[in-house]
Parts: sequence; structure tokens; C-alpha cells
Amino acid sequence: MALPKLKADATAARIAALDLPEGAAWAQEARKDALVRVQAAGLPHRRDEYWRYTTPDSLNAAEAAEAAAFRPDEVPQFDGVDRLKVVFVDGVYDANQSDDLTLAGIEIERLQTASHADIHWARDLYGVLEQRGQTPVARTLATLNTAFATDGLVIRATGKAARPVSLIYLHRDKASDALLHHVVRVEPGADLTVLENGPAASRFSNVMEVDVADGGTFNHIRAQGRDHKRRAITHIFARLGHKSTFKSFTLTVNGVLTRNECVIELIGDDALAHVAGAAVGDGDFHHDDTVFVTHAGVNCESRQVFKKVLRNGATGVFQGKILVKAGAQKTDGYQISQALLLDDDAQFLAKPELEIYADDVACSHGSTTGAIDETALFYLRSRGVPRVEAQDMMVLSFLAEALAEIDDPDIAADLTDRLTAWLARHRRA
Repeated sequence: MALPKLKADATAARIAALDLPEGAAWAQEARKDALVRVQAAGLPHRRDEYWRYTTPDSLNAAEAAEAAAFRPDEVPQFDGVDRLKVVFVDGVYDANQSDDLTLAGIEIERLQTASHADIHWARDLYGVLEQRGQTPVARTLATLNTAFATDGLVIRATGKAARPVSLIYLHRDKASDALLHHVVRVEPGADLTVLENGPAASRFSNVMEVDVADGGTFNHIRAQGRDHKRRAITHIFARLGHKSTFKSFTLTVNGVLTRNECVIELIGDDALAHVAGAAVGDGDFHHDDTVFVTHAGVNCESRQVFKKVLRNGATGVFQGKILVKAGAQKTDGYQISQALLLDDDAQFLAKPELEIYADDVACSHGSTTGAIDETALFYLRSRGVPRVEAQDMMVLSFLAEALAEIDDPDIAADLTDRLTAWLARHRRA
């Protein structure tokens, strides 16, 4: 059977299981356009270049594989942070568990509500940044999300948000298949922090389109939850204006399959974009970070820092690219991906790339894979530290560079505590 037919059949089956949502004319037009685009390009196949390390079959399937909901015994994530909580249960907004959506410095409402308004600021962004992110690499699972997502948030920051907006994703139904789509607009000089946490669903597709205007600041911190059998595909599409700032950090523990994609365009001059992540996995754990950063403005800075700790057959993937367009002089681009393999069964697959068409730039990339430093381990053990504790200390030290990308020290400490707890639960003598 020819490959195009395989993709066409899988795409048709996936689409047949979904219903195109209703809405105002602009929302319907965006969704129908996305539907046409996903039908023309097809859903990803394992032979596609950007899926060569990750098999997308379970993300393409018409029905989600079952995943039992896990009841954590820990304090809720970010519980010590003063935040506005917005709760989704299996991909559906839960008003009873959510705070009132009124907050100084921002306008916030459900996508379901906004998409039925004849005139809304989101009409200029919904599906727009996602479509821009399809070149030069097709990201059709994001396009599918644009076509069929019925829930999510639209957030417009008009000043400095009084508190972070915390998106909490709860998983209750073992067969849930959730698609959420968020649209964020940070106006000139405004400042917004968005927190995300939770397993969300058995299979979760999440798209966030972020437009940061001149002088705006957007901070994003995400913790992907403890339900191990869950599958997730996430996309962030960001566009940055003059002297704007975008920072995103993701912590992932467990999950049988997770792919996080981040596509960033630095359009204005003097913009800054940092994207980072830390992942720890044990057993049937497959984690893929795919990042594409385009420099189009002058004197812009981008930074990619990804660390993974893997063992017992776990697999980590990093695909990162920095594209510097002609005229994007004085670009400063940095990219590092590193994996610590705790045994011989784990593997790390990396594909770092630079593509540069300007001559006054400072760009670097590197990728390393290694085991625990036995000399350092011996040093700690010689001072009375048990082997398992010494190894945990070295793992946390290895992940520290990625965690350092988080500006808020309290949130960084909270995530470090989560990592420490995970390591304690997965210790081996």
C-alpha cells in the first residue's frame, strides 16, 4: 500500500470521529480552512522526517487508548502560588472548580463563548499563528486541533496581570480524548504569566497561540502530570514584537508518549525568546521536544535548554532548529540538549540544526548523552552519602541548568520538590 493512501486513510478516520464546532462566521471560516489544510497534508506518519524518532499512530487513531486516572497523594501543583485557577476536566471547562474569571490587567473568557461573538479580537489570531507555523514543516495535528477544538481560553493582557492564570487539567474518564485551544494576546507593555499542570485526559491535544506585542512579556510554566499511560501532543505558536519577551519552561514526569512542539517567530527587533524543559522517565516513557525558532528581527536573543534523565528503556527525543533569516543581524542563538542515561537500556535521539543567512551572528548548538560520573559518585559515597541518594543529588544537579530558566524562585523550588519526590519513588538500591 502506498504511503499517501496510508496517510489519507488515517486522516479520514480521525476526522470522521470528530464534529466541526459551530460558531460565528470568522470562527467557522478558520475551522473550515484548517479542515481543508489537514485533509490536503494528511496527519503525520512515522516516515515523515520530523516524526522519524516518534511514532504518531496513537495520536492519529480514531479513538484514544484507555488510560486510568491516577490519584496523586501530593499537594496540588502550584498550590503555594497566588493565582487565578481555571479548571478543565477531561478537556471541558468546569465553572464550579474554577475561580471567577475577572482579573485586573487581563480580559479572559472561554473559547466557546468568544467563537460565537460576531466581533472579537481573537478572530485576528485564532488559527493564524498555527497556520504560520506550518512552514517549512507541516504540523497537522495542530491544524486538526484548530479545526475541531471546542474549548479553551482566549486571554488578552492589557496591563500587568494581577496574578498568574493557572490552567489546571484534571483527568477523570479513562477513555477521554481532549482538544483544547488557547489564544493569548499580550498588548504593548503588558505582562502575563500562564501556568499549566495536570494530565488532562487519556489523549490530550493542546494548542496555544501567543502574540506578544512590542514591549510585552509572556511567561509560561507547565508541569505535565503523573498519569503514566496518558498520551499528549502540545503546540505553542508564538510571535514576538519589538523588545518583547517570551519564556516557556516545561517539566515532564511520566507519560507513555509526550510530544511538545514550540514554534517561535522573533519578528521585531531586540526581542528575547527562551524555551526550556526538564524530563525524567522510567520504563515505557517516550518524550519528544521539537522546537523551531525563526529570527527575523535585528539584535534578538533565543535560548533553548533541554535536559532529560532516562532509564529502564525510556526514550528521549530532541529536535531543535534555529533559522536566522537574511537581515537578522546581531542574532544571539543558543541551543543545548543533554541526556543522562541511568542504565544501558535508555536512549536519547537528537537532531540539532542551525540555518543561517546573516553574517553578523553568534549562534551555537550542542548535544551530549552520558552516564552518571562514577568519580563524582564515588566522591559523594566516600563522604557517607548512600548510593541512591548520591545519584539523586547528581540528577538534580544535572537538571539545574534547565530549572534555572524559571524566573520565579518559588515556582522553581516547587518543581524541584516534585522532581525530588519522583526520584524517591523510583529509587533503586
